Amino acid sequence: MNAGCGCSMPPLRRGPMVARPWRGFFAGLLDLLAGRAEPPAQRGAMQPWQRAAARRRAVLTAIVVGSAVAATALLLHTLPEGGPAALRIAQVLLFALLFAWVAAGFATAMMGAWVLWRGDPHALTARGAGHAPLSVDARTAIVMPICNENVAAVFGGLRASCESLAATGVASLFDVYVLSDTNDPGLRAAELAAWAELRDALGEGARVHYRWRTRRTRRKSGNVADFCRRWGRNYRYMVVLDADSVMSGDALVAMVRLMEAHPDAGIVQSAPRACGVSTLHARAQQFAGRVTGRLFSAGMRWWQLGESHYWGHNAIIRVEPFMKHCALALLPGRGGLSGEILSHDFVEAALMRRAGWHVWLVDDIEGSYEQQPANLLDELQRDRRWCQGNLQNARLVTEPGLHGVHRAMLLTGAMAYLSAPLWLAFLLFGSALWLTGGAAVAGVPGSVPPGAAALWLATLAMLALPRVAGVAALLLTGAERQYGGRAALLRGALVEAALSVLSAPVRMVAHSLFVLGALTGLKLEWKSPPREASDIAWGEALRRFGPLSVFALALLASLALIEPRAALWLAPVVLPIALAVPFVVWTSRASLGCRALAHRLLMTPEEHCAPRVLRQAWQFARRAAPAPGWLDTLTDPWLFEVVRQAPGARDTAWGSRGRARRLLVAGLVERDTVRLGRADRLRLLAEPQSMVALRDQLAASRKSLTTNPVAAHPAFA
Repeated sequence: MNAGCGCSMPPLRRGPMVARPWRGFFAGLLDLLAGRAEPPAQRGAMQPWQRAAARRRAVLTAIVVGSAVAATALLLHTLPEGGPAALRIAQVLLFALLFAWVAAGFATAMMGAWVLWRGDPHALTARGAGHAPLSVDARTAIVMPICNENVAAVFGGLRASCESLAATGVASLFDVYVLSDTNDPGLRAAELAAWAELRDALGEGARVHYRWRTRRTRRKSGNVADFCRRWGRNYRYMVVLDADSVMSGDALVAMVRLMEAHPDAGIVQSAPRACGVSTLHARAQQFAGRVTGRLFSAGMRWWQLGESHYWGHNAIIRVEPFMKHCALALLPGRGGLSGEILSHDFVEAALMRRAGWHVWLVDDIEGSYEQQPANLLDELQRDRRWCQGNLQNARLVTEPGLHGVHRAMLLTGAMAYLSAPLWLAFLLFGSALWLTGGAAVAGVPGSVPPGAAALWLATLAMLALPRVAGVAALLLTGAERQYGGRAALLRGALVEAALSVLSAPVRMVAHSLFVLGALTGLKLEWKSPPREASDIAWGEALRRFGPLSVFALALLASLALIEPRAALWLAPVVLPIALAVPFVVWTSRASLGCRALAHRLLMTPEEHCAPRVLRQAWQFARRAAPAPGWLDTLTDPWLFEVVRQAPGARDTAWGSRGRARRLLVAGLVERDTVRLGRADRLRLLAEPQSMVALRDQLAASRKSLTTNPVAAHPAFA
């Protein structure tokens, strides 16, 4: 890929990308009620998969509605008299809506389990695209919008993707664009230096371009739209990456082949695997995504088929219809639900389908990767933006021409966050009914009516069975080896479930606040530490969660004095909130994540045997990163394993950083990993950079790695 001439971007070839004004929620609703709704475009005759999709959606709807109706009828049958009528009605309505929401997730996961077991003849698959040579006209742009990111990680992943693409022999069809919205002068200088280094590393024949926008309008979607207006006409396709995306060359080529084989496809979305972050929180999320998340992906693919999601990254887009139909107008009005569309990807998928182009989720494209937030604060910062964006999208549900599936997806996107305050309201209404003598859905053993107990057991079963099915699928196919073995897989599933139970109430309260902020326009700031800072300080956690924890404890104590049974009803929710501070701090620790990995706990296939493109991405990022301090060095999982096995070492060795360093050197010598003189030992103890250099030297020679359970971790690429 040729960096091009002395300029950073190729000559302009402008093309229009004009947004169609929004009809408006109420005007669109009147059109729908009056039968004047514009139907989505249809390119050619209806295909077999569309008829299959209609049948599947009818089945899903019947399951969800039937489950909710049956559960609500049982609740009404067991509901005793007493309590204010308004509270009773509100609790019944909330129960019906929330039970339908849980049933929809459960049915989707079970459909996914069926698909993973039996396959799907109507699905778009990478295997079905074959290995035909690509046309010279299939020119593809790889675009990576970035904004104030970790420069070493961004360009390390991009270099690994480019080198993997070069190995496919068709790199001449691809151009790479780094589209920067960075406003930090220091980071921008680092980006320019990393871009120059990337061009030098890739050598002649590589086309890697860098652009910095002077006018940062409409965030990521505006950045991509600016690229399309300037250079989109040069390309048939574009692959959109996030700053943390890594894709193998084979995955990139497979997506182009899919688009070439299916000329009606407007977007093909891969199912990226989360990996590469070593904190306990991130490793639990990575594990959950590989064990349970794949069931939901397969289930969504089963009922969506060619009217699927677009997640904004690790996807390929047909550029011409995207430019013609997917420009985004501003949402009219004032407040948090107006202005720039934040969750642009769902809307772009809906607009692409409105124009008659199909949107596919293909989950067998191997070599597509992303990263999870390192800690719960980072996750909530991301969720705050997603919450506002998904609530914005609900305003577009009645837009003319949208397909019914995409209308439903815009609603479910909003419901993903509205469900948090609805669950909170349901719990509070239940407590209020208890205090007024009309509770029917709570109590202590022996006081709950059989029908109410059956409803709670059914709800818990629907929440737990997808996890059980995910583990069972791995055991039945013999894939547990990639997760550290059968025992490690089962232990990991239990640990992940426990962490999920503890974090769910914290997420519920945070999401409720985010919804409140979005609906009222209140400025609820929730700034998290920088992306690369994984460990949350106790002071930071106390500042964010301390008041909430104190309130939770005061509420629980007050209820215990007034009505102990109501306190018991709320305890599973209130206690995790009360423990939020230590939970957030401990799960942000990279050292705990490394300990878990050393014991094969929460292990994923990417940690068991990392693909080459990931090993290279981690290695390039590590080499380019600033020299670490001792804390960063000692959170390396392989070095931790050496410390743990050193003579005289105990788990408490990490309590003393100096003792850990001495044990590290002793462990290296004891294992005969490397021969060190006295001067070398002293230098290693004094300079963390020297220890990192030693680690890299050992990695290159592959010494003493065959029995290392964490040899494939990012720190040991």
